Amino acid sequence: MILPFDFRTDPYLLLDFTANNPELDGIDLTNTAVFTDYVFGKLRRQGAVVGVGGYNEHRVIYRRSPHFNQAEASRCIHLGIDLWAEAGTPVFAPLDGVVHSFQDNNHFGDYGPTIILEHRLDEKPLFALYGHLSRSSLWGLTVRKPFKAGEKVAEIGPYPENGDWPPHLHFQLMTDLWGHTGDFPGVCSLVDRERYLAICPDPNRLLQIPGLG
Repeated sequence: MILPFDFRTDPYLLLDFTANNPELDGIDLTNTAVFTDYVFGKLRRQGAVVGVGGYNEHRVIYRRSPHFNQAEASRCIHLGIDLWAEAGTPVFAPLDGVVHSFQDNNHFGDYGPTIILEHRLDEKPLFALYGHLSRSSLWGLTVRKPFKAGEKVAEIGPYPENGDWPPHLHFQLMTDLWGHTGDFPGVCSLVDRERYLAICPDPNRLLQIPGLG
């Protein structure tokens, strides 16, 4: 369990942020309040407690921020799973682990407060990035601080401190951090897609959300 929901019984909604979703054409994605109303309005209408999705999704929503469009090839492939839920929702460790690194990636459209935990799975290191957290989630953290499976790690942050996004958790797995600390790309270009997917396995291997992927 990574959020206080049981995906086997609690209602959730798969959200589509690709070009296949015509609703996105009529939304000012640069206005975070409007974007938030869209996401949580959909959840309310469907009676869902959380929205999910995004792994290996070719998204159009990153046009909202120059953070994703500074290189020759714009970044559009999402490398984690997003869990859209109210700010303040607690986030739990799915496995025993320790803090690898953390920082506030404080740019419009970035992660905002971010924690990377180091886990062991099948005797190999597995890193998990938790992005778009509250600033208070970083208080008192130290590198190598241990967390037990099921222990609260953080809380989903409100905008604008969460990188100025509708409240959600970006959860991403990496088998290699390529030297990064407190940050790791959560979105890559089409050109780099296979290179990143080779070290960013599907987070649903841990989350086990039925019907996802």
